[in-house]
Amino acid sequence: MKTKVLVLLALFIGIGAVLHIIAPPILFGMKPDIMLPMMFVGILLFPKFEYVILLAFATGIISALTTTAPGGQISNLVDKPITALIFFGLLFVIPKALNHKITASILVAIGTAVSGSIFLIMALYVVGLLPGSFTAMFVGVVLPAMLFNVVFTVILYPILQTIMKRSQVSAA
Repeated sequence: MKTKVLVLLALFIGIGAVLHIIAPPILFGMKPDIMLPMMFVGILLFPKFEYVILLAFATGIISALTTTAPGGQISNLVDKPITALIFFGLLFVIPKALNHKITASILVAIGTAVSGSIFLIMALYVVGLLPGSFTAMFVGVVLPAMLFNVVFTVILYPILQTIMKRSQVSAA
């Protein structure tokens, strides 16, 4: 593992943590997980298994420490590694011929939906809420988070790609 890459991934996690802390709650203390797009951008920029695993666990731990959602600590620790591995796997399934912005948008939308679903299912079991509340929480929290994460990534990803090319930082 390269030290430069690890420092950049730590920076992404730190920026995501700050944004996650200051994000306002949407529904019942739940707020969009802004650490997710930072994790996704880290995976998109440095698609190596070792970095993905490290990024997933670090993001899960920091998200668990900063969450305000009931049952969110356990949910974040389970959700982030699973989501990161699914996102990483999908990164190799989507054709390379597509535009990077389109690929990133599709992956972030799917990743956010997967993450939100796993998080809500875990939170519902930990807190003991009724299963019918999953749909309301998905529509009220996950869908707005999907929209935000896609827009955030579409803006941020090309900027970070340009910076990575100019600074000649690569995962190899």
